[in-house]
Amino acid sequence: MKIVVAHNRYREAQPSGENTIVDSEIAQLTAAGVEVLPFIRSSDEIPSMSKAAKALLPISPIWAPRAQHDLSRLLTEHRPDVLHLHNPYPLLSPWVVRTAHRHGVPVVQTVHNYRQVCSSGIYFRDGVICQDCKGRALGVPAIKHRCYRDSAAQSALMATTLAVHRGTWRSVDRYVALTSAIADHLRDYGIPDERIVVKPNSVPDPGRPTPLGDGFLYMARLSPEKGVDLLLDAWRRHPVGALGTLRIAGDGELRPLVEAAAAERADVVYLGQLDRAGVRAAVEASAVVIAASMWHDVLPTVIIEALASGRPVLGTALGGIPYLVGADAPHEPAGTGPAQVASAVAGGGDGSPMPDGIGLGDAGWVVAPEPAALAAALPVARAGAPGLALTARARYERTFHPDVVTKQLIDIYAGVARNPNHV
Repeated sequence: MKIVVAHNRYREAQPSGENTIVDSEIAQLTAAGVEVLPFIRSSDEIPSMSKAAKALLPISPIWAPRAQHDLSRLLTEHRPDVLHLHNPYPLLSPWVVRTAHRHGVPVVQTVHNYRQVCSSGIYFRDGVICQDCKGRALGVPAIKHRCYRDSAAQSALMATTLAVHRGTWRSVDRYVALTSAIADHLRDYGIPDERIVVKPNSVPDPGRPTPLGDGFLYMARLSPEKGVDLLLDAWRRHPVGALGTLRIAGDGELRPLVEAAAAERADVVYLGQLDRAGVRAAVEASAVVIAASMWHDVLPTVIIEALASGRPVLGTALGGIPYLVGADAPHEPAGTGPAQVASAVAGGGDGSPMPDGIGLGDAGWVVAPEPAALAAALPVARAGAPGLALTARARYERTFHPDVVTKQLIDIYAGVARNPNHV
């Protein structure tokens, strides 16, 4: 099987889990015997582009002529079975879907965000979840609020791109939804069920889990949508030392807030930005990993890393987090708020009754994205962690192990190559 993997890499100065996942997926496919033809562009190329190339940048999200020329040549020369698209912006453009179809090549796309509808891709604005552009022919609210790169002009371009390519997105042969919540998003956009497959990402197997450490680990971008301020608010509602140590790793605009908390309390430790060895050491030193996202976070890789190491997760009931910890309700939008959380299964992982408002999955707990709810769940998670450590690792092996996920992806390719949907 011969697969083109198309991806516009995010800038290296902006750490991207999507870049990491694409690299990992290419390596896993290659190891499984798939011939992978990378069609990769990087936003880091932009500063060194010629003046003529830079002049075309404003239209490249809609139509990137150089990319279409290069892709046409690649498809003609190698005649692949499938093109697998990840991020098309800004140097590839969704037009690559049309180019592939013109060559008779079916297209699979992994959906890493909500950019079929939302110009920023995250359904989050001014500190709260925002879906003002859903159902609109043109995302005027995105332009008004400068949602893309804090620029009215660039937001207008992205909103126009999404409007122009609505038909393009609906012609994709198979969508890879990373979680059940993304599958719901695609259905809401008008994609039929038969074109959607739920397949999560994976992380390499770190091996047999070490015994649980103590306390909690938060590891994410230090930005409002990732909820570090929510976590610190909840943490301050407990006496110093009552819950062990809270380790915080990452960097971003809220770093001063984290540094102030670490200076204020002896049970808060700021680890900074970690390399791979540092990540593993931080996970192993902890008993529970926290995902405090304030937006419909698609698939926080840190959760899969936690499960691989046998660490249960305490998360907010938004986006893909309930799916990841096994607490999402089937056939309903996953993790949309307190009402769903309150209906979760009883039992705290340590045999104790589950307090109201805390949802239990086989690999962790979910709560509403509110300080009081998270504060109430912290001691529950600390007490229940030993009871969920084995099931957390089992969920990783069953659902997120590279061998499982790679086989699923190859099966998706084989199915779409046999039965393409494009016309």
